[in-house]
Amino acid sequence: MELRHLRYFTAVVQWKGYREASRHLYVAQPSISQAVADLENELGIKLFSREGRVARLTPEGQVFYEEALKTLAQAERAIVTAQRAARGEIGRLGIGFMGFATCQFLPDLLRKYKARHPGVVLRLEENVPSGQDLAFDRGEIDIGFTRPPSADRRASYESRLLFREPLVVALPKSRKVKAKRIRIADLAGERIVTFQRASSPEVFDTIIRVCNDNGFSPRLHNELNNMHSVLSTVEAEEGVAIVSASAHNLRADNVSFFRLQPDDVRVDIVATWRKQEPSVALKLFLELLDEELPAIRQKMRYLER
Repeated sequence: MELRHLRYFTAVVQWKGYREASRHLYVAQPSISQAVADLENELGIKLFSREGRVARLTPEGQVFYEEALKTLAQAERAIVTAQRAARGEIGRLGIGFMGFATCQFLPDLLRKYKARHPGVVLRLEENVPSGQDLAFDRGEIDIGFTRPPSADRRASYESRLLFREPLVVALPKSRKVKAKRIRIADLAGERIVTFQRASSPEVFDTIIRVCNDNGFSPRLHNELNNMHSVLSTVEAEEGVAIVSASAHNLRADNVSFFRLQPDDVRVDIVATWRKQEPSVALKLFLELLDEELPAIRQKMRYLER
């Protein structure tokens, strides 16, 4: 059964005969007659009782006619909806993000996207890099604001560098430090609170590397899975932490942040998405991101101060 058959059949009903249906559809009358006959053969019922030139619906034909109208209307809605999705007027977009690292620019970016594409439903998920990897695998997000993809995932993802942020030292405020910068080597005897490597491999590996480069292996203490927990542990005076500068954005009243010396260590924040053909909603989001990228980088320069 084809939609064409249903269109021909409903036209015969609406125009009260094959001849008028043929004239309005610009289709030869034998083609319409054959389509109705095919329907009757497939259904095993008579749709019309022929009375002269007038085609009258049988009771079962009336039931089928009402359902055929619903089917054609649904098909039309499906076509219109698909065309709107192809234009980016409707759809869904899953976005993963690290809140403390993106709170300065992501809300404004989302507002501008919704203003342009109000029919696209945004689904937001705050998560650490490893959590975003799982969300990608489950198809829950289409783009993530996170650390760069790990080596084993890099071949499957595209990335756009947003900005590079310095690492800083987080100390409990009870530690009175007069210097504005802390030498990395001076952390050699400290208990260092950090992320679990599984949560953020890039940051973890960078911390290990920078300590090794300055002559010591860090005494890791309480490897945790999110920045809130890291700063809470520092507040409790259970150790110090080397964190990305955007940790300033989290409320930690009893933590002080100090620049590192040397101050040449950076970690990246990227937008990343699968290399497979992106949805129209994602393409439009990437277009906006490219437009806004200079402003985002300018806004995030405060991390260098």
